[in-house]
Order: sequence, then C-alpha cells, then structure tokens
Amino acid sequence: MAYSLTQIRTFVNGALCGKESAERVVRHLLIDSRKISHADSSLFFALKGERNDGHRYIPELYDKGVRSFIISDALSDLSRFPEAIFIQVPDTLRALQQLCSAHRKRFNYPVLAITGSNGKTIVKEWLFQLLREDYTIVRSPRSFNSQVGVPLSVWDMGEENTLAIFEAGISHHSEMEKLEEVIQPTLGLISNLGDAHSENFSGLEDKVNEKLNLFAHCGLVFYCKDYLVIHDAVGKHPGLKQTRVFSWSRKSRADLQVGKMTRENGETEIQGIFNNDFIRIRIPFTDEASIENAIHCWSVMLYLGIPNEEISKRFKYLSPVAMRLELKEGVNHCSVINDSYNSDLGSLSVALDFLNQQKQHPGRTLVLSDILQSGKDENKLYAEVADLIHKKGVTRLIGIGEAISRNKDLFHLKKSFYRDTHSFLQEYNPELFHNESILLKGARAFSFEEISKVLQQKAHETVLEINLNSLVHNYNYFRSKLRGDTKVMAMVKAFSYGSGSFEIANALQFHRIDYLAVAYADEGIELRKGGITMPIMVMNPEVQSYDSMVQYNLEPEIFSFKVLSLFDEAVKRYPSKDGKPFLVHLKLDTGMHRLGFEDHELNELIVRIKNNKQIKVKSVFSHLAASDENEHDEFTRSQIRKFMEMSDKLKPHFPEPFLRHILNSAGIIRFPDAQFEMVRLGIGMYGVAFDEKEQEKLQHVSTLKTTISQIKHIKAGDTVGYSRKGKAERDMTIATVPIGYADGLSRKLGNGKGKMMVHGRPAHVVGNVCMDMCMIDITGIQANEGDEVIVFGKEYPIIEVARDLNTIPYEVLTNVSRRVKRVYYQE
Repeated sequence: MAYSLTQIRTFVNGALCGKESAERVVRHLLIDSRKISHADSSLFFALKGERNDGHRYIPELYDKGVRSFIISDALSDLSRFPEAIFIQVPDTLRALQQLCSAHRKRFNYPVLAITGSNGKTIVKEWLFQLLREDYTIVRSPRSFNSQVGVPLSVWDMGEENTLAIFEAGISHHSEMEKLEEVIQPTLGLISNLGDAHSENFSGLEDKVNEKLNLFAHCGLVFYCKDYLVIHDAVGKHPGLKQTRVFSWSRKSRADLQVGKMTRENGETEIQGIFNNDFIRIRIPFTDEASIENAIHCWSVMLYLGIPNEEISKRFKYLSPVAMRLELKEGVNHCSVINDSYNSDLGSLSVALDFLNQQKQHPGRTLVLSDILQSGKDENKLYAEVADLIHKKGVTRLIGIGEAISRNKDLFHLKKSFYRDTHSFLQEYNPELFHNESILLKGARAFSFEEISKVLQQKAHETVLEINLNSLVHNYNYFRSKLRGDTKVMAMVKAFSYGSGSFEIANALQFHRIDYLAVAYADEGIELRKGGITMPIMVMNPEVQSYDSMVQYNLEPEIFSFKVLSLFDEAVKRYPSKDGKPFLVHLKLDTGMHRLGFEDHELNELIVRIKNNKQIKVKSVFSHLAASDENEHDEFTRSQIRKFMEMSDKLKPHFPEPFLRHILNSAGIIRFPDAQFEMVRLGIGMYGVAFDEKEQEKLQHVSTLKTTISQIKHIKAGDTVGYSRKGKAERDMTIATVPIGYADGLSRKLGNGKGKMMVHGRPAHVVGNVCMDMCMIDITGIQANEGDEVIVFGKEYPIIEVARDLNTIPYEVLTNVSRRVKRVYYQE
C-alpha cells in the first residue's frame, strides 16, 4: 500500500516543509533509525519519549537515504537536507495514529481486537495458527500492542488479507480510545484481568471499563463470564449497549458451556456444549493459562462457523508461542536466562516455565527483583510469588529489593536477599554458581543487565546471535506447507549448522518437532546429556560409537550391510532393558550415489532385518541430489519415483508401517506431493532459502557481530596487516575488529573481497585476515571504538557472504568457531 506525502499531510493535518515534490510515495513507516530496510520509500516519525528524541537522528537517517519525515520541532537548517520533505505536526505519535487510522478505513474485512492483562499474544498467535487455512490473516507482529505498536501493526493491513487480529494494551486512562480509533475493530475479545499496570486505575472495575472502550463500535465481544468483574462491566458499559456478546463459562450458562476437563500424557481434553450439541477438543497442553487461551480461541472459531470436527483436528497440532527471553552460556557450566524486561506475576510464571524447559542442569536458581506496579498488598503479592516458585520447582531464590527482602520469611527454600543490585554485585563470587540454570527476572529499574554481565561466560566481543523466534517462524512456515499428519525431522547436525547444540534442540523439542537428526553419535550423546529426550537419528554412525548409541537410545542410519552387521553385534552386547527392539533408519540410494542400499540389495536386506528380532525399521529414506535446481527437476522426479518403488518393495515384509522421507528444505516447497509420512528440514529452518522469492518468506536466524577495538587514521601509501597486503591508496580511517580466521572468518574475504556493516554502511576488509582480528575501512563512516559491527545478518545476509566467497551458506554457518559465544533470543 502506498500514499503520497500530499495525502499523508491531509491525514495528519500537517504543514509541508522542503523543496522536493510532495508526490513522493511512502510504503514503509520507520520509528527506529537502526532498522532501515527501504530508505527511499520510508517515512520516519521523529517520536519523542522520556529518554529519547527522534529528531536527533534525522541527519543520520538522511545520510542513509531516508527522504520523508514527520516532525514536531522546526529544524533550524533545512538546507542541510535539500532532497527531503518534512511534514510538521504538533504531536508525531498522534500523527502516526492518525495516518494508520486513515489506512484502516480502506478495508472492510473483519478486524478482531484482543485486550486483557495476560494471554493477548498467545490468543492472537494461536488464532493465526488455527484460522490460517480459512483466512489470509494480518496480525500484530510479536506483542505490538502499545500506542506505537498498534498503528504499526494496522499499517500492515493489505488488500490481500481477509482477517486482521490485533492486540491492544494500556497502562493509563484515555489510551484505549486512541487505539480504538486506529484499529476500528468489528469483533473484540477480552482475555482476562490481572495486576499489570493496576497502579494507574482506581480498581479493577475502572481498569476493565477502560479496556472495554476498545469495543465501543464492535459488532460482537467474546469474553469469559467467570470473570465477574468483566461480566458485570460488559453489561453496564455505555458503549456496548448495542453490542452482541459471545460468552463462555465453566460455572454458568453461556454460549459455550465448558464442562469436564481431562488431563493426561501432556494433553487436555475439554468438553463443552454449543447450540445444544455436545462437543470436545484436545490440546497439547495441561496448564491453566493455555486451557483458558484455547477456550477463547475455540469460542472465536465456533462463532465464525467452523465445524467443531475441523476445529478439533487443528487444536491437536497447536504449537507453543515463543517468549521474549535471552539464553546465554554462564560461568561454571551454567546457563543464564535473561528476562529483565519486566517483572509481574504473569510473566514470571511464563519465564519459570521456560526455566523448567532447560533440562541440561540439575539446579534451578531464580534471581528476582521487587515486583513493581502490581497494585496488590505487598504481603499477599509475595505470598503468591512464594507459592508460584515452589510449584515451578525452583531450587534456590536470590531476592533483590527492599520489598521482597521484607517478605523473605514467606519463602521456604534455599535463599538469600539483597537490598539492591549494587549490594548483590559487591558480594558476588562466581563460586556461588555451579552447573545450574539461572533465571534473571527483574524490573528494568533494577538494572539486572549488570548481573547478567558477571554471570556470563567470559569471551571476546564477537558473538553469534541466534533468534529463536525466527527459527520457530521458519519452522512454522515450512510446517504450513505440509499436511497436518506429516512429521518433521529437524537437522541439527554440525552443531546445528553452527547455531549451537542443545539450545537449538531444546527449542525444537519444546515446539514438539517429531525427530532430530545429527551427523555423528557424539553429537547425539551431547544432546542426551543436555536433557534432550526426543528421538534422534544418527546419519553417519561410526564403528566405535555403536555401543554408545545403544546406551543413549540413538537411532542409526543403516546404509550398508557392513553397518548393519556391526550394529547387530552392538545390540547383542547391550540387549534392550524393556525387551523392545532398537529402531533403525534404512538409507536407500536413488541416484545421489553417496550412501545407501541399491535396488538389487533389497531382498537380502529384507531377510537380514527380519531375522533380527532386536531391530525394528522406524523409517526408510533417501537423499535428493538437486531439489533446489530447476534444471535437474526431471532427475529429482525420477529419484522420487525410484524411492516409491524401492520402499514399496520393503513394505509388505514388515508387520508395522515405517515412515518414509526424501524431501529436504527445498523439496518441501518444490515437490509437495512427495511429503510421504515425514520430511527433513535443514538449512531452511535456519533462514536460508533456495531462491530470492522464497528467501523473502523466511526470517534471518543468525547474526554474527563484533565490535570496534581500535580506530586508526592512516596516510596514503601506508600498508595494513600481514605481508603488507593492504595498501592505502588515499588517506583512510580503519577499524580493527576482534574476529579472524580462528573464529571462522575466511581469509578469502581479505583485501577488499569481504565487507562488514557499520551503522548500516559497508566497510570492506583491508589487508589479510589475521587469526584473531582483521581491519576494515570505515572512511566516511561516523563510528567510535566499541561500536557494533555486523559480519553477517539481516543487513548483510549470509547468502551474500557466501556469494562473495564463491561457496554456499552451509559452509559460512558451520565455519563459525565454537569459541564464538552463542547468544539465544526468544520473544
């Protein structure tokens, strides 16, 4: 969607300044100077906050190519920006909301607005999962539910969409009316009512009435009658007199009457009555929050007319929603989970669940600050906290803050308390922590980032950041291309393509992927020791590893009779404790000619397998040689046909059906008819696609970044680096950065071949790449020592790095040294 600046000026009632044409077209809105992607078609809003003022970044943005701005302060020297157009308004935030409100009016499809204290993001994301087969959905990215986030979400509405789902959150009076003007919802849902931001309201009634202002012009509102404050407010709110309701309840009559719930084997069956019909769903969760969120989604789907038979099928494949968390390696073999964004009961519960997902350590320590802005009596609040951490299995508590310290007697576990963060740091000793998972949960005012620094494993300033949200997004993208019953095997070989070992596997295990695949047994053993319990296939089993594979319940790929014989011997030495046969995966050679049984060997293979009662075939698979290349499509199809023929020969000879899989990441997209029972997802999950069109649908997972150690100004004719390979043709400014070939930066990128990004601008490598560092040309770039440098990431995609190296992205990713610290993010 595009608008001219003349149109935008009308929408926001602003005054045009500048000499350039106001017919310039805007397609993208920008509020963060660090996140430019389409400079020429972006409109920057110079927002003002308590600690920042967007006007100060206008020169930087102009230098980066942005030419359209909305400002509230007059600029002293417009001649500095000869090609720019400015629209001056009294309030840039209000202008952002007005523009997106005007944009919203262009569309007539249903718009669902979700508010409440907890669960907004999960309900939104689950509705997206559940309804994407019926609607083309635009939704809030992550938890964009603020005065800024909501308009940015609404801006994403397009003609291609048929349903919009947006979150809306408030912390003060009069905020919701502004969001209602932007969203203009036709449907509304209020999830629940909690304690967050309660200090700005006189009570729960006041708070719920403010939230219900979001639905002043809605046709229908969904809610749970069991929240009596919400139920009463819905009936009395003056703006909802003409609004219909869809209610659900476990206690009284409602549109959806929820009945018996049965929890077993990690699942919950929920029974209900709707339109006098007895209905039920089963969800892969057992916690109360997930059950409540699922019933909200159930209500919406029933109202939209989706048959409950179909609803029930979809709920079975419901996936968890990622949280905003950061996982790093800590001192003394610890893992540090940093969740210092906020501190309230609801988010604490979520963070503790994530803490419990970390299976690699026996101990679980919670470092918790005072919980601010709860609106609760202090004693009652910390009694609830004590109960919560007891139920979540925390083994040690470190409380930081005067309030939590005053209530220390409520906590019955190993504990210590400090008045503030400074007091804790004064007494800090690394020996306090050993082989445990540590959750940092603190309000921003407590500066827990200082605690995070001392708990992290010391390393140099080069890190590989892995965005687990992007990993999950990519997984879900590929998942959306599959039938509901198709299983997914995730490739985590080669240190998860350089992204880490159990951290990636742990995230995938949490998101209920079906299988993992590693290259060698030691990788699988490392995962088992890190708490990974899901099935793991070993693709290259070595002779010396067979005994360990049996002991650690790893499933080998069997690709030759030699391998089969050696594994036979191993299972005889270590017979199954429960009497069940060991699972194996048979590799068939359909044309790759690397590993695998050929067609003429199948009869002998059948006899050998049938004669060994301790072995059971779990899957049969093959490997496509060129699924990502159009020119070899006929060969790929011939491989698929041959795979079907060979696996059909095997089928009748085994009593239990086995899984079949041949598709890799590219194959999932290009040959969907060959899904069989399972697919193997590899490089695509890590954000690398087989072509540019497909790349647009994936998110970047890995960002390799470093910092500037030193800046030097050198004269023309000077040389830089070993062998004096870098010669200055002019006066230059160079920056030394702590990354070299020992970190995985190829020496082929030296002498101007490679580049890095500094403040969004390319800085080419000068001279030879050293073992631990290299030099880059930052002439003309405003930079300081300590500034961030992107080696590869969204600004400089790994595909481009591979192209510069004349290699493939696999090699670039897997070459990143293990000495480079991995940092994991999850929203």
